[in-house]
Amino acid sequence: MTAIKHALQRDIFTPNDERLLSIVNVCKAGKKKKNCFLCATVTTERPVQVKVVKVKKSDKGDFYKRQIAWALRDLAVVDAKDAIKENPEFDLHFEKIYKWVASSTAEKNAFISCIWKLNQRYLRKKIDFVNVSSQLLEELPKVAEESVPSGENQSVTGGDEEVVDEYQELNAREEQDIEIMMEDCEYAISNAEAFAEKLSRELQVLDGANIQSIMASEKQVNILMKLLDEALKEVDQIELKLSSYEEMLQSVKEQMDQISESNHLIHLSNTNNVKLLSEIEFLVNHMDLAKGHIRALQEGDLASSRGIEACTNAADALLQCMNVALRPGHDMLLAVKQQQQRFSDLRELFARRLASHLNNVFVQQFTQALLQLYNRSYFLSVPGHDQSSTLAQHSVELTLPNHHPFHRDLLRYAKLMEWLKSTDYGKYEGLTKNYMDYLSRLYEREIKDFFEVAKIKMTGTTKESKKFGLHGSSGKLTGSTSSLNKLSVQSSGNRRSQSSSLLDMGNMSASDLDVADRTKFDKIFEQVLSELEPLCLAEQDFISKFFKLQQHQSMPGTMAEAEDLDGGTLSRQHNCGTPLPVSSEKDMIRQMMIKIFRCIEPELNNLIALGDKIDSFNSLYMLVKMSHHVWTAQNVDPASFLSTTLGNVLVTVKRNFDKCISNQIRQMEEVKISKKSKVGILPFVAEFEEFAGLAESIFKNAERRGDLDKAYTKLIRGVFVNVEKVANESQKTPRDVVMMENFHHIFATLSRLKISCLEAEKKEAKQKYTDNLQAYVIYSLGQPLEKLNHFFEGVEARVAQGIREEEVSYQLAFNKQELRKVIKEYPGKEVKKGLDNLYKKVDKHLCEEENLLQVVWHSMQDEFIRQYKHFEGLIARCYPGSGITMEFTIQDILDYFSSIAQSH
Repeated sequence: MTAIKHALQRDIFTPNDERLLSIVNVCKAGKKKKNCFLCATVTTERPVQVKVVKVKKSDKGDFYKRQIAWALRDLAVVDAKDAIKENPEFDLHFEKIYKWVASSTAEKNAFISCIWKLNQRYLRKKIDFVNVSSQLLEELPKVAEESVPSGENQSVTGGDEEVVDEYQELNAREEQDIEIMMEDCEYAISNAEAFAEKLSRELQVLDGANIQSIMASEKQVNILMKLLDEALKEVDQIELKLSSYEEMLQSVKEQMDQISESNHLIHLSNTNNVKLLSEIEFLVNHMDLAKGHIRALQEGDLASSRGIEACTNAADALLQCMNVALRPGHDMLLAVKQQQQRFSDLRELFARRLASHLNNVFVQQFTQALLQLYNRSYFLSVPGHDQSSTLAQHSVELTLPNHHPFHRDLLRYAKLMEWLKSTDYGKYEGLTKNYMDYLSRLYEREIKDFFEVAKIKMTGTTKESKKFGLHGSSGKLTGSTSSLNKLSVQSSGNRRSQSSSLLDMGNMSASDLDVADRTKFDKIFEQVLSELEPLCLAEQDFISKFFKLQQHQSMPGTMAEAEDLDGGTLSRQHNCGTPLPVSSEKDMIRQMMIKIFRCIEPELNNLIALGDKIDSFNSLYMLVKMSHHVWTAQNVDPASFLSTTLGNVLVTVKRNFDKCISNQIRQMEEVKISKKSKVGILPFVAEFEEFAGLAESIFKNAERRGDLDKAYTKLIRGVFVNVEKVANESQKTPRDVVMMENFHHIFATLSRLKISCLEAEKKEAKQKYTDNLQAYVIYSLGQPLEKLNHFFEGVEARVAQGIREEEVSYQLAFNKQELRKVIKEYPGKEVKKGLDNLYKKVDKHLCEEENLLQVVWHSMQDEFIRQYKHFEGLIARCYPGSGITMEFTIQDILDYFSSIAQSH
């Protein structure tokens, strides 16, 4: 390998001013072995460049050639594959990964070590050496580094001899010295052996001179030895003095240790005293209650604002003292236990005082409210007096009492209630139950009297209210259908006597039920809802603030959840004294509202039932008003008591509305017509017009328009079906007339009201009206020219059988003589007489309300002229050249129709 190294240096690297530092014989991994050499080189000129060169033999194998070179700065990673086991494989990561297999592990390690040293000396960038033994990665000797000036770190110096393992090249100075020596000896080149002997003799002379110099310095050595002996004696003396000093210091050390221990004990005592003082100050500062606070808790005035504020501050201070976080061991101190017991006694005493005082406040407010309620309701309970006149005389308004003053007085105790809730939940719960008991009774009386006034205002008089089943303060509806039927006033007139109207479903008739009555009911119902809404919201807001409960967003409850509250507590799932979690607090507000206002939903249902019995159309007003108030309440709080209750009542109103629509359809199906009089406009058609007009005025811009549209669809279908049914059953009036008049009326109604959901039905009504008008006209006109009609029908029948039109006159029954005979039977005078009789008959068929006589008469005129032209056409085609014509002209027909219409 050395010979190869010298050969490569001479043939390849010396001509390029490069020095070969390390070489390894390799081949590529995983391929057929083609040996080559990897060489580590540096340039001899500045700046120094370090390279890894790949050298391989030529194809003929007689010399080596340079194949590829990489700059060492481009080398990123050297991977030796295994740092423990011997493995000849290694990878070099340049622009890509080159995998090599060395001829031996020793050559691989020597090459990697050389690469590492060159990286340490010449490159600022550090190459990553992976899976390389730490023994190969040794630091460069300090001496070698120090011998190289800092400015020449990247130059070729004499320190390179440490890197080169075998070959060393002479530097310039050595070459100069050898040249001078050879110049002094003339035969240095011609006679090398003589030159070598000369050099050997000179070397021996120099060795002898060195030995003599050493022997001459023996005296100086002896002197140096004597000085060393004297120095040793001085050292012994110093050691003796140091020993004596050490013994003296040992006694001093013992004394200092005693002093240090004493100081430690003193410091420990001071530290303990400071900590004890800190603990005492902590207990005094946090568990000492001012005398003023104690006095306020024991005997503070809970009636005045100043006393309430003092008691509130004292209660907060007491709560802070009781809730102080004691440190470990504090609870074992007797003074702490006594203070805690004192705080517990104060808490119990003040909790009793507060609960008793608030109960007295509840009773006082309840009594005061009852007196006001008695003064208000006295006029409603005076026996032998008309309640409606009494209400008018004393100006009793339909309003609920205002509880704001009561709430304002109680809210002063809100912070104390919060304190009581956190310290004694049992008394807090007892106050809650007492408040609900008092308020539920008070609100029950107020609300029932309020609804009593509303019902009296709706019915007008006491006698009428009794007819509707209104009695006492309960406001329950006990009237029967028979009692209500007494209120139904039989409508006069031919149309009202033929069938019961849509409104006559146990109610007053439309003719007697003034619009003002419905408006009055609407205002009263709106006033009832407008009074209940702020009352419930104000009470719920007060409960939340006074009892410190969070406004709930939970699912709405029902009356069943609070039906047992009278005999139990609000928090059955929690022990007394344990505060409710947040979710239970949300339910608590809902349950309290249900308990306090448990009479609202039944009273609303009774009022709705009363309104429905007074007039079933009131369900329209109630549906719109109730829907609006439910929508408003849900915008404020979708899960509030008010929203839930009004939502439940809205279901009842919607059910009554659907029942009203069903009853109207049922009344349509049960309608009976007179067999002796003409039908005219059917009652349920006229009542549908009234219903639609009323509904459009009520549901204008309403939220529940979809319910009305569905009702419209059901009603109009019922009207259509039952109009056809009545028309088919009619004996006095022709079917076509019944259909024509009623569908014309329906079409006119829908056109006037412009109901968008009934556009298809409007078109259908118009089509039915048009079809039946045409059918009636064609049927009626067949009678004035009956023989002429039959004659020409026979002519058309012969033509249809295949006889040519010009040959019809040769038929015996249809010859010219027969035609003239038939035409003579219908002179102008007879035609006019027949038309006059037809006009009278049509007038008897049609009703005056719809005013369709002229329309029908004009249609008959058009149809008569059409038939006339048809007859003339047949005469011209079937009897050509006969000169046969009708005895009257089209102008005569126009004159007949006009004169008849004017004469009537």
